[in-house]
Parts: sequence; C-alpha cells; structure tokens
Amino acid sequence: QVQYVESGGGLVQAGGSLRLSCAPTGSTFSANPMGWYRQRPGNQRELVAGVRSGGVTKYANSVRGRFTISRDNVENRIYLQMNNLEPEDTGVYYCNGARGLGWNDAISSWGQGTQVTVSS
Repeated sequence: QVQYVESGGGLVQAGGSLRLSCAPTGSTFSANPMGWYRQRPGNQRELVAGVRSGGVTKYANSVRGRFTISRDNVENRIYLQMNNLEPEDTGVYYCNGARGLGWNDAISSWGQGTQVTVSS
C-alpha cells in the first residue's frame, strides 16, 4: 500500500529549479527521519536527502549545496527544494521513511514518485 504521494516534478532546463512535495496518505504520519530518494535511468534507487524533525539533515554528495530538504511538522509534509538542476538529476523521485545505515533503506512501500527531467 502507498503511504506517501509525491508531486512537483516536471521538465526544466539545466540551472533551473523545482520544489517537490511529499504528503502522507490517509492516517499515515511522517516518519523520523524522512528521506527523498531518486532512481536515475540505468541506476539503482538512491538516497538524495534526509531530514529529522529536529533539523538534522543528510545529503548525497552529488546534490549537496544545490538541494534542500525540509519538513513541515504542522502540515505533516516533506519538501525538496532543488536548485541549479543538472541533466544528471533526471530521474523519478520518491519520498519515504528512512532507515538503515546511511538512511538508504525505506520503511514503507514505494509510491509512483514524481518525474524530474532536466534538459541541457
């Protein structure tokens, strides 16, 4: 069953920005930590960024300084602000509760994700 729904993806030019949003379904509440993951063409799903409710964050080296993860505990939503997008950022982005070493594993089932396409 799908626990989170992602939105905000789209097609942008390199150097552009997108803001992704993640919302829980039904009675689902955001886990702590929460993470954004992506699956780029030809690659395995990977952790992009994670955040704890207390503000501690984790970023993949490839996105550090360009992406910012945040959470709104009142709205119970998670966001990913993506700036200076590169063609290599193209992929399907997912949100989920994060677990395991490096937060690389997910707690809940994967949703459909949201497609991000960056053109050069």
